[in-house]
Amino acid sequence: MITRVDVDEAAARIAGRVRRTPVFEADAGTVPGQLWFKCEFMQHTGTFKARGAFNRVLAARERGELKDNVGIVVASGGNAGLANAYAAAQLGVPATVFVPETAPAVKVRKLKASGASVVQRGSEYAEAFEAALDYAAETGAVYCHAYDQAEIAAGAGTVGSELLEQLGEVDTVVVAVGGGGLMAGIAAAVEGHARVVGVEPDNAPTLYSALAAGEPVDVAVSGIAADSLGARQIGRIGFEVAVRTGVRTVLVSDDDIAAARSLLWEQYRIVVEHGAAAAFAAVNSGAYVPAAGERVAVILCGANTDPATV
Repeated sequence: MITRVDVDEAAARIAGRVRRTPVFEADAGTVPGQLWFKCEFMQHTGTFKARGAFNRVLAARERGELKDNVGIVVASGGNAGLANAYAAAQLGVPATVFVPETAPAVKVRKLKASGASVVQRGSEYAEAFEAALDYAAETGAVYCHAYDQAEIAAGAGTVGSELLEQLGEVDTVVVAVGGGGLMAGIAAAVEGHARVVGVEPDNAPTLYSALAAGEPVDVAVSGIAADSLGARQIGRIGFEVAVRTGVRTVLVSDDDIAAARSLLWEQYRIVVEHGAAAAFAAVNSGAYVPAAGERVAVILCGANTDPATV
């Protein structure tokens, strides 16, 4: 469980290490009230995840847990792997990233280019995850979870506290949900100030299914946003914060996501990954309809994508 106190501590810890990403107002008439975009896709390594990565590694160093000759370990061939490898490089410690043997070659190349040692293990992410945990236990490397870790989620939450500083007042924050780290951090950051709407692809409904079941449950995952919103189960932290703060969840289709992503390019010349476009898709498709006068902020959380893809 995390609170605004954890987010504020994270903000102080990572100050000067991450970018303060801009906010701009959408064209008039996009929604009945006011709509802003928080441009977190402009963050280091292209996603919000650099915030949590820095918070996790710096906190571990403060506690004396970080061994400079061993560094950190993470299981992720995607955005979390890139962000944690970047944070480790900036702090001068090694990073070891475990990925499945089936990981796309382009992702492996990007991780190696970041300076990380890449270990391919198993045919599925679950096997790479277990191997990373074993490595942490054997070597003393600091394990950095992709989303379900208090310091990771609190660091991600600085997107929300920063947003409040920039806008002053906002009624609703709309954010995409995969494993739930970003959603949990933002919900903790804006608790008492704004509501949070979590947006999920209808073919990867981790939070939606967990709220219906009363606990995190496994779901089948597919679709165009699965590379970033493809967690098979909502994280425990994400679930607990969502329940505590009353996060509402809405579902969008692959067609909704693709349309929102195209519109962001056509109207604003913004290129984001499908997972980030999911948040805007909720508003653009009518899955979430703001009330008259409602002040809404949409988090555009990542841009690690091929602009040529539809």
